[in-house]
Amino acid sequence: MNNVSQAHAFPRSDRSPLGVWWWTVDRWMLGVVGVLIFIGVLMSFAASPAAAARMNVGDPFHFAVRQCVFAAASAFILVSVSMLDVKGIRRAAFFIWLFAIAVMIALPFIGHSAKGATRWIEFGGFTFQPSEYMKPALIILVSWMFAEGQKGQGVPGVSIAFGLYVVSIGLLLIQPDIGQTVLITVAFGAAFWMAGVPLSWVMLLGALAVAGLSSTYFLFPHVASRVDRFLSPEKADTHQVDRAAEAISAGGLFGRGPGEGVMKRHVPDLHTDFIYSVGAEEYGLIFSLLLISLFAFVVIRGLYRAMKLTDPFEQVAAAGLFVLVGQQAIINVAVNLNLIPTKGMTLPFISYGGSSMLAMGLTLGMALALTRRRPGAYTPTEGLAKAGAFA
Repeated sequence: MNNVSQAHAFPRSDRSPLGVWWWTVDRWMLGVVGVLIFIGVLMSFAASPAAAARMNVGDPFHFAVRQCVFAAASAFILVSVSMLDVKGIRRAAFFIWLFAIAVMIALPFIGHSAKGATRWIEFGGFTFQPSEYMKPALIILVSWMFAEGQKGQGVPGVSIAFGLYVVSIGLLLIQPDIGQTVLITVAFGAAFWMAGVPLSWVMLLGALAVAGLSSTYFLFPHVASRVDRFLSPEKADTHQVDRAAEAISAGGLFGRGPGEGVMKRHVPDLHTDFIYSVGAEEYGLIFSLLLISLFAFVVIRGLYRAMKLTDPFEQVAAAGLFVLVGQQAIINVAVNLNLIPTKGMTLPFISYGGSSMLAMGLTLGMALALTRRRPGAYTPTEGLAKAGAFA
């Protein structure tokens, strides 16, 4: 190697699809996501033995091995999707949304029920949750419709976007899945606001969302039960959140050490919804803050890059996807810290779960594709000079 350019995997003169992708994708974010995926695999090895023992699975590393497979597949999806152009992202989102909606319609008839909800389809030892894939696809489609509506060419973009949203949350409420409904509603509202619609419309949507969320307390018994347990813990069974809190407290500043966690043996969903508490016990407060910082970096950097984009569709869609990721991380950590009522929400890339892991790879793959450096894609202060790779 005689010069600096040869030290890179691809020289700037490389015009192959992989070479162009390497020099246009946000490599800092790619690296941080890679770290999150690695941490997820590390945490699965910590949680798998206790989870396998509780579920009477013979192989103590059953969940860890499966998580490794999911992580590799998620990384492949993320890189592959991030190589698509903007038209490719829109087309992919359209077909993914249609497929996910078709499966969600069929769930009441062929779905697998667990904990009072029918959200999954089981086949070949794999559990498929279509709503995980519907979320990013919906954000892309509604952002597209908002952008088309702004052009003033007779396309009823806002009406179509609301139609897509109503169909999506309607099917979610049938399952029922209140958590995903909240995620999609907030991301949809963020896209609605960033699309530049009148403030009165945004306020109306916010009021309807608050009213709708409040009504779930009276319409869904499991929601009322969780809220009641949160507000009056002395009157209900709070075993899971109590054990999670004890695990986090026992970790102290530096943790008990890898594999030395004790409280994880008593947390029912330790490898999924409460994986954060496992990491806090074994690696301590410093690790917990580092993990939160990694998610903050992804979301803040993503929103910053999205706001610098010049195309309305790309700007709104990318920002909506990063809002989606940030929301999910915040909800999971808040549940683990007992700041909000319990909700079955995975921690992106960290919690065990095939659908969650693969869908998160799809979500950030789309976001990375939309924020890639392209001529004219960014405002002059941010990106035009950086587009020199195309010169």
